[in-house]
Amino acid sequence: MTLLSRRHFLQSSAALTGSLLAPSLPAFRTAPKPLRLGGPIFLKSDDPEELAREHRRLQYSAAYVPAVNLTDTAKIEAIRKAFAAQNVMIAEVGAWVNMLEQDAEKRNRNLTYVSERLALADAVGALTCVNIGGSYNPRQWDGPDARNLSKEYFDATVENCRKVIDAVKPRKAKFALEMMGWSLPDGPDSYLKFIKAIDRPAFAAHIDIANIINTPGRYYQNTELINETFRKLGRWIVSVHAKDVHGKDVHFAETMPGRGALDYVTYIRNVTALPQETPFLLEHLRTPEEYDEARKFVISKAAEAGVSLA
Repeated sequence: MTLLSRRHFLQSSAALTGSLLAPSLPAFRTAPKPLRLGGPIFLKSDDPEELAREHRRLQYSAAYVPAVNLTDTAKIEAIRKAFAAQNVMIAEVGAWVNMLEQDAEKRNRNLTYVSERLALADAVGALTCVNIGGSYNPRQWDGPDARNLSKEYFDATVENCRKVIDAVKPRKAKFALEMMGWSLPDGPDSYLKFIKAIDRPAFAAHIDIANIINTPGRYYQNTELINETFRKLGRWIVSVHAKDVHGKDVHFAETMPGRGALDYVTYIRNVTALPQETPFLLEHLRTPEEYDEARKFVISKAAEAGVSLA
């Protein structure tokens, strides 16, 4: 073997080894931050201090915003103080309406509502207000439709996101779109296109890996998908949802963490390697018992990943 060919062989081998190892590495090579786990609680109380303490009892250091109106400034301030005192990060304000509603009056009403929710997120100190782009499906606000992958959908969603952000001009809270399997953004590359097109510092990335498991390749190679998503979107990520997914007949079905195929050690390592503290939020379960099971699973996977709780 000549010197040149030997050098080429070694370089090729190193490159191949690196590419094989890459999927197991987190997106950022930094010491992991503690995991800010959160989820819904079932305590029947309107007292912000009681609600904040209940999050801590459940080992949660992140929270969905408690019920409060934008005009109730006293309660908003009480929530801010109570949750900060317990070191519970207010992560998200949801705005789950169709921004692509075909009836113009309803669409404008929906956009007004989303703007109010972003304003609430900013007022209460939440990291983000999140919604989906919407859907052209005439019967289901978040349902599948071929047009949901079109340039028309992309352009309309860019315009809607700009309208919401420009109407509110949030000081700290970000507006983000939830990733979806049947509409845009449906992965890291389409999300990057939105970030570039919307061109607003107040637009950020919201991650839900379970939502974009929509092919067998993504299902069986979800470790690579997780790493790719965090590598490409990392500095924009403000919140992450913790769900899981499993195969069902010829489809994919959502389930709780631990009952599906997602690589949770890699998921948690990526979340806690981000340069910013990022909440990891359970959702879509029905009972306290289900949330207990999911919470305990995530905590066990955090321990396996060498990550402590915040």
